[in-house]
Amino acid sequence: MANNKVLVAGATGLVGRAAIEEFSARGWDVVGVSRRIPDDLDASAELISVDLTDRDACARAIGAMADVTHLVFAALYEKPGLFAGWRERDQMETNLAMLANLFEPLERAAKDLRQVSILQGTKAYGAHFKPIEVPARENRPRDNHENFYWLQEDYLRERQPGKAWTWTVIRPQIVFGHAVGAPMNPIAAIGVYAAIRRELGLPLSYPGGPPVVMEAADARIVARMLAWAAHEPACGNQIFNVTNGDVFTWPGVWPAIARCFGMDPGKPESLFLAEEMPKYEAVWQDLVRRHGLRPHSIKELVGDSFHYVDGIGATGRDRAPPPAIVSTIKARQMGFHDCIDTEDMFAHWFDRLRALKILPPL
Repeated sequence: MANNKVLVAGATGLVGRAAIEEFSARGWDVVGVSRRIPDDLDASAELISVDLTDRDACARAIGAMADVTHLVFAALYEKPGLFAGWRERDQMETNLAMLANLFEPLERAAKDLRQVSILQGTKAYGAHFKPIEVPARENRPRDNHENFYWLQEDYLRERQPGKAWTWTVIRPQIVFGHAVGAPMNPIAAIGVYAAIRRELGLPLSYPGGPPVVMEAADARIVARMLAWAAHEPACGNQIFNVTNGDVFTWPGVWPAIARCFGMDPGKPESLFLAEEMPKYEAVWQDLVRRHGLRPHSIKELVGDSFHYVDGIGATGRDRAPPPAIVSTIKARQMGFHDCIDTEDMFAHWFDRLRALKILPPL
């Protein structure tokens, strides 16, 4: 596939990392851009440091990418504390500006640009502030609330008529994978919680609230859908939900998570991890030193993901929030059939973080 070159924006995020690995494994030329370039990204990709909020920097770097044929835009700006920013206009405008700053010089330079994929999620259906239709379907009218998803999607819709390229919107459920410092990374948050509890000789007690029926999207599944959309012409100007293919509750999957660490799940113990876990920085740093782990602080590794786990785990709630389940029938009917068992997903990613010396060995 020498004539296929994909630009992955947000190369250090959950989806960006997985997309770089997936496209590289398929023989594509891959270039990844991010503000910072860690040393554990796929070495087969060309990696460039670019701040997407800097219009001039984007013009210089992206304007030289004349041979790019596909774009995966997985970059994301989130405010500290996470949830409040989802409803704030300046955060929405920043995410739009990041896409525009990259896309305008790319479109001018890349004359053979053929396909653009952007990421949304269940916030598209309003799941972050109200009950939604179950299952949520891509063919329903757009939910009437402000969201940077709409700003980015409309930006592409308005630029696309008469162009050779098409766009695809991918809507994953809760994404699980590997990224350092990501704001919504349950794997890192749970991994640090488990490592510290194990070090203290405590069981891996479930820290959340009532069981919520939900779905996961392994970052590898999302990356495979991005690769599918890149080579399948029928995906042009289409929107697709993507999940692992099963459902789960946190209490239901918790014993399997405990087995990943060789731990007893113990009795549930409601804990706001965002408040509790920073107290154990000294314990974590001792683990880092003893096991030769990558020298991250808890905050550097987990970002705001403790807040995210507290939210999706319904910590502190008396009643479970309504389920946010999406339909994946559209993608399956069009030929995308990948799936993964969610319990197997947890085992894979915790093993991966141990192999990368991010989590301590068993």
